[in-house]
Amino acid sequence: MSSFAGRQLRVQAMAWAMALTATLALAPHTPVLAQQVRGLPDFTDLVDQVGPSVVNIRTVERAAARPGPGGTDEEMLEFFRRFGIPLPNIPRQGPRPQQPDGESQPRGVGSGFILSADGLIMTNHHVVDGADEVLVTLTDKREFKAKLIGSDKRTDVAVVKIEATGLPAVKLGDVNRLRVGEWVMAIGSPFGLENSVTAGIVSAKQRDTGDYLPFIQTDVAINPGNSGGPLINMRGEVVGINSQIYSRSGGFMGISFAIPIDEATRVSEQLRATGRVSRGKIGVQIEQVTKDVAESIGLGKPQGALVRSVEPGSPAEKAGIEAGDIITRFEGRVIERFGELPRQVGNTKPGTKSAITVFRRGATKELSILVAEIEAETPVAKAQAKEERPRGSAAGQALGLVVSEVPDAQKKEMRIKGGVKVDAATEGAAQAGLREGDVIVAIANTEITGVKDFEAVIAKVDRSKPVNVLFRRGDWAQYALIRAQR
Repeated sequence: MSSFAGRQLRVQAMAWAMALTATLALAPHTPVLAQQVRGLPDFTDLVDQVGPSVVNIRTVERAAARPGPGGTDEEMLEFFRRFGIPLPNIPRQGPRPQQPDGESQPRGVGSGFILSADGLIMTNHHVVDGADEVLVTLTDKREFKAKLIGSDKRTDVAVVKIEATGLPAVKLGDVNRLRVGEWVMAIGSPFGLENSVTAGIVSAKQRDTGDYLPFIQTDVAINPGNSGGPLINMRGEVVGINSQIYSRSGGFMGISFAIPIDEATRVSEQLRATGRVSRGKIGVQIEQVTKDVAESIGLGKPQGALVRSVEPGSPAEKAGIEAGDIITRFEGRVIERFGELPRQVGNTKPGTKSAITVFRRGATKELSILVAEIEAETPVAKAQAKEERPRGSAAGQALGLVVSEVPDAQKKEMRIKGGVKVDAATEGAAQAGLREGDVIVAIANTEITGVKDFEAVIAKVDRSKPVNVLFRRGDWAQYALIRAQR
């Protein structure tokens, strides 16, 4: 090889080395190379750690003589309802054989987990509700008859006790640290298959399903028999009680709900202390505040709880809360969604004097309220019967309203100081939902005392914009936005 050719090879080698050095220098800044690849979680240690604390629960009832026609048992119907399974259409097949009085009949199966080494166990209310006997089986196959300490239907939490010592208790986690997307695991007895493990992620927190508590939503496979079992984070801590699923087909569809463990713990502490749960109430019926209403009345953003009615003689009435008020704070805590109010009030000890903030006709008011104890729900009073229609005023025709004075007897009945009665609602008022018999108590954040007041306020409002109207319909109060006809 000539010296010229050797020099060429050395130059090329140096060029390749420089290019390689530059590539390596840039590598840490290259997204594809720098991306950290995470492996799937390994749940084996968690199962070893928490598994012994999870129990199988079977319930038994004493069957009474039932000579009636065949059909689906009420317990089975409740099983279908609880898990969102379509009710079966089972044809009648003649009389069912009579069952002897007092014979033990298997009733259901569920799960639970050990709270303390001396045998306290937490599960769901619907697992043990109506059972004459509760049987608990540990992972070491020991079986115990359990005593019901207390059960709360409203939150679906129950506590039972077995006579044993030295049991492996679970560790309770902090739900506030739980993050959407975090891996979680469930252990339970789906369809009676003991100590089955499933896993997934947290899909949502504070999921409001209309129940008393906000739920943790996950995609962990939950089926009948998982009820009452623990939802476990990657630190081996219980963060929830698996309670319900959503299903249209009858099978698991990737949506399951767990009771947050902090809420369940508050309930269990009361059950252990007194065998029942004492909850606070203030005596209001509420609904959500819409964006349009919030903007129209000057609230800003849609938050708080709109008071639709106030129970006579209730703490709310005594505190000065009125239908149409928007409760924005309770005990200093902001009410972001209206469903938060009954939960906060319910968790307040009856007899507590609490601070409550309301938004009323453009202004904020600070009130003090003495929380009472919740009782059985009282039926909503019936709307007042129609009276003979008095001669109406056409002052509000631009809004589609014909109104008249509210009779004194009706004011007393509705516990209002003033207002005007709707004799006819057409055009904009009808489109906004008002109808004959409604009583308008405020317009554009201004309280209405009578027809003259109504005419004066209507004359001043800007009819180029929607006009907010607060009205009563029987015991209910609500807002409407009326758009004037042009």
